[in-house]
Amino acid sequence: MKALVLFSGGVDSTTCLAMAVKKYGAGEVLALSVYYGQKHDREIQAAKNIADYYCVVLKTLDLARIFSDSDCVLLKQSNGEVPKEAYAEQLGKTGGAPVATYVPFRNGLFLSAAASIALSNGCSVIYYGAHSDDAAGNAYPDCSSQFNKAIGDAVYIGSGNQLHVEAPFVDLTKADVVRMGLELGVPYELTWSCYEGGDEPCGICGTCRDRIAAFQANGVQDPLMKGKV
Repeated sequence: MKALVLFSGGVDSTTCLAMAVKKYGAGEVLALSVYYGQKHDREIQAAKNIADYYCVVLKTLDLARIFSDSDCVLLKQSNGEVPKEAYAEQLGKTGGAPVATYVPFRNGLFLSAAASIALSNGCSVIYYGAHSDDAAGNAYPDCSSQFNKAIGDAVYIGSGNQLHVEAPFVDLTKADVVRMGLELGVPYELTWSCYEGGDEPCGICGTCRDRIAAFQANGVQDPLMKGKV
């Protein structure tokens, strides 16, 4: 294996997967999907379907117990509701703190676990799909360019200079991600981003709003929202 892709089944990580497959070939790419105690498994199911589409090996990892003390609204133990407003509106209420859907240090934990798995499988690079829109306003601080540099340095040093972290979108917007994915022919109809676990995306949570806007910015409609917006 050459590359491990931290893979949620959403727009950003699926675009990363497509990039890695194009560069290294499906047989040299390992996808890693992490369960962290979220209230639904739609992302996990999407990840399995997309891994099959690209003919890559998919590993799954259960880290739910680590987040068992968190009151993040995405997690099963929380009674909180997912905010149905844009991130900018949410940040106006947090006083500079991360939003309610921020899972504590999730990317840090995921990348640390991924580093061990990557090294054990002979990979030399980890891809993950952080982008600047998620980092904006401190909504998800573990998506920022500063975090990416720090974790990248730590993984490289801690792996004995064997393993690099690549976040190809860290300075780009979600619209940029979708543009690149459309050029790669990414099957976005197989992805799932909504924080709710219904049969169809809610269309109004923060991640749905960002996703819809990213497709609109590219002059196309989100394939999961056809006939709805």
